[in-house]
Amino acid sequence: MTQSPSGPSGHPRPAGPGTGAPDTVTLDDVRDAARRLAGVAHRTPVLRSRTLDALAGTEAHLKCENFQRIGAFKFRGAYYALSRLAPEQLARGVVAYSSGNHAQAVALAARELGSHAVIVMPEDSPRSKTDATAGYGAEIVRYDRYTGDRAALAQQLAEDRGLALIPPYEHPHIIAGQGTAALELLEETGPLDALLVPVGGGGLMAGSATAATALAPGIRMIGVEPEAGDDTRRSLAAGHPVTIPVPRTIADGQAVDTPGALTFAINRRLIDSVVLVSDDEIRAAMAFAFERLKIVTEPSGASALAALLTGRAGPLPPRTGVIISGGNIGLDRFLAVMAGAGG
Repeated sequence: MTQSPSGPSGHPRPAGPGTGAPDTVTLDDVRDAARRLAGVAHRTPVLRSRTLDALAGTEAHLKCENFQRIGAFKFRGAYYALSRLAPEQLARGVVAYSSGNHAQAVALAARELGSHAVIVMPEDSPRSKTDATAGYGAEIVRYDRYTGDRAALAQQLAEDRGLALIPPYEHPHIIAGQGTAALELLEETGPLDALLVPVGGGGLMAGSATAATALAPGIRMIGVEPEAGDDTRRSLAAGHPVTIPVPRTIADGQAVDTPGALTFAINRRLIDSVVLVSDDEIRAAMAFAFERLKIVTEPSGASALAALLTGRAGPLPPRTGVIISGGNIGLDRFLAVMAGAGG
């Protein structure tokens, strides 16, 4: 069996499941997640624009996860992870930590599965996200993202209350669930030549790369990070996870200081490059999406589109997928971001 090209680390990509590669998440895992999500998660639309194609120099296919339940791709992984828990654990409840989208996703998934969620959220999370999380019935515990340790706080709550910890990206079921976005995209479009994916903790990219490189060997997997939050790019260059200061960026969903060990191990093998976009470029992409595509995106959700519009990924091959990862933003914050506030 032939292998597809090497990733940035020089490690060969496995051509797909069954090759003996030490993957912790496989295409079969992503397909199992898709079966469990059928009829629960939305099969989100794929948007095309001739104007965008002309600007980007490629046939662009936008997977619009801003139309997913809770307004972002995170529902996929959260529901799949919770659906794999034993009934007695669902009865005891779950705990998660998140700046907003994973929080809402776990809260809604818990409600759908008859469980209860406790969510550790930063004090400065957008109000629209905290209100929605509480609206799904979750208990919210606040912390300071610049001085607190959200993972340690959630772990302590898990131990004290007997809750299952559902991390935002560092879990094989989360990764497999997120990968269903790319799986659906490729099922609809057929093989693509490149796929641009926003990178925060790396779960969406790890799942997307697992699915896409198996279904379309040779596809270029391109991660996109905000300039202030380039922990994955630095980690790939170093060959191991590195930690940066907590990023200050309008892309709050990508304000991560270090990639997960599991997500990094997968992404190191499967992705080709990580490109950076500025907050101003993200703003411009949000404005383009609003004015020309008629969709609303949050800053993190627009970062891959920003990379496409700016040409940060370099000349692209004929057919390119772009994951619009979310649209969770209130009107006040949208206007403030457009006016240059935040970050």
